[in-house]
Parts: sequence; C-alpha cells; structure tokens
Amino acid sequence: MKITEELNMSKFNIYEVITQRFIEQLENGVIPWRKPWTGTRNGAYSRYSKRPYSLLNQMLLGKSGEWLTYRQITQLGGFVNEGERSSMVVYWNMLTVPDEEDADRTKSIPILRYYKVFHIDQTTGIKPLDLEEINAILEPNRDAETVIQNYITKTGVAFNVKVSDKAFYDPKQDSITIPCMEQYSSVSDYYSTAFHEITHSTGHKDRLDRLVDGAFLRDRNKYAKEELIAEIGSASLCNLCGVETPEAFENSAAYIQNWINALNGNMHLIVSASSKAQKAVDFILNDKQEVLENENN
Repeated sequence: MKITEELNMSKFNIYEVITQRFIEQLENGVIPWRKPWTGTRNGAYSRYSKRPYSLLNQMLLGKSGEWLTYRQITQLGGFVNEGERSSMVVYWNMLTVPDEEDADRTKSIPILRYYKVFHIDQTTGIKPLDLEEINAILEPNRDAETVIQNYITKTGVAFNVKVSDKAFYDPKQDSITIPCMEQYSSVSDYYSTAFHEITHSTGHKDRLDRLVDGAFLRDRNKYAKEELIAEIGSASLCNLCGVETPEAFENSAAYIQNWINALNGNMHLIVSASSKAQKAVDFILNDKQEVLENENN
C-alpha cells in the first residue's frame, strides 16, 4: 500500500469512527467525559501492561476494568464468548515520509492507528488480575484542594475566589476568577468549575502554549475545541480527586446538542481535544503518560 493511501485510509476512517462513537453516546444522553471513572487510574486499563489507557481510549471503551486483544486472550488460555463484539483502541504511529522541501531528507509524521480489544467480561477461562497487584501500580486519588494549591505554587497563576456571577481565565493577566464556594449548589460544582478554568490556564504561553494571542476567543471552532479540552480536563481531574462530577446542567438537552453539532462539524475535534486535555491534566499533576497504547499483539 502506498504511503498516501495508508495516510488517507487511517486518517479519514478512524477519525470518522471515533467521532460517530461519541455522537452515538451523546444522542443516548451519555456524556463520555463525565463517566465517574474516566481518567482515573482504576478506569479502563490494559491487562497486558497493567496501565490505564489514555483519556480518549477510556472514553471510547466506555467501561472500566481489564481489556485484552484477541491474541492475548488465546495466549492466556481463554476464549471470547460467542456473539461478543470487540472495541477499538487507538494510538499514534510515526510514519517516515519524504520531505517535500528537501528531496534528500525525510520527516516523521504521526498517523492514528487502531487495534481491537475485548473486556474481560466478554471472555471465558481468564482469571482477573488480583486487585492488590493492580492497586500496587495504580495511583490513589488526590485531594482536590491540594491539587489546586500545588498548581498555583508551581505556575504562579493568580487564583481569585470572590463573590461573582461568572468564572473565567484571563490569559493576558494569567489569572483565574471563580465565585465563592458558598455560591454553588454543591462542593462538586465548585471544584468542577475550578478545574475547568485551571485546565484553560495550562494553555498559557509559558506552559503548553495553546491559547495563541487569544485567537480561540475570535474563532468559533477554536473556542469550541478549547472548551472541550477544559470539559474533558475538568471531568478527569474531578474523577482523579474523588469529586463527584456534576450532572444537572451538563446532561441538559441543549448541552448535549451543542456538542453533537460541534463533533458533526469537525471529525478531528474529539481526538485532538482529548490529546490536549491529557497533556493538560498531566501538566497539572506533574504526571507523564506512561501507558504504551500500541500493544497489538
């Protein structure tokens, strides 16, 4: 297969399948990034590596627990139950291609690839991993207030909590403003808002440099993408800290339809936003994503 054919096939088909998967969940009233275990170390994880999948793959898989490839299942002496369907896990693969500007050089570009996995509940003959073995690897939940204070100390971002009718991050002043906790209907709403704005602040030019000259405020598509990054980042941080994610507003018909429209208009949106949200969460927590997603064996 030619390189151009491989690029066109993998980029178009995989992005389309992923986007449709998210749209189907939204149409069923499910917010993929609001599942109570998404982003946690005990969410969806690989039986092979004993590591959690990326945020995107956890949302795609839609169920916590152990996942295995068909080959891994047979190697363990098990088999897939009749009628069970596999799920998709995606990963980035670097492809070497000729450099258009210099015929003597090549360059590496990332392409999205995938393989299929099954949940352990879809199999017979495989004993689940010992929980103590998993817990020895997986990180415990963090305390929300500690995460916020550590981030403020590390970055120097101004974090203003005051009586207000709005919450926002100001890139020019590098400052976060959120209403007092007493103004929220629940503590979880407060921390959800705080983590949303903190995720925005990771885009500052001295951090992950995502908010270039405030362009996202002037471009509707860039604004939608940045909001999705903050939504996924906030939900993941809430889950990691054991904060129950708010559902009342987020599950409203208007909220769901808004994201259906955004995803329909941009097949690359969820993949790109999930990747950037992962980087934002890792930056906030001083983490490094160690999971090896390419394990198609």
